[in-house]
Amino acid sequence: MNTNVNFDSFFKQFAETLPKSLLSLHHDLEKNLRVGLDATLQKMNLVTREEFDVQVAMLEHTRQRLEALEIEIANLKSNQTD
Repeated sequence: MNTNVNFDSFFKQFAETLPKSLLSLHHDLEKNLRVGLDATLQKMNLVTREEFDVQVAMLEHTRQRLEALEIEIANLKSNQTD
């Protein structure tokens, strides 16, 4: 997740909505908004989409392995009773 690209797009759109008389405040507003938004996102402890997808893949692999082990245990138990 490239937050700088998202922030730049957000700030550009925000600046375009400002009245022309307020454009001189644009840089100060952008700086303050960026700092506040960065701090908020850091507190949220977010992960990137790539990190999320890696965790999903690892969980899927673990689930498949667990199912295979459960089948193997069930087969061993049934062979034990025979």
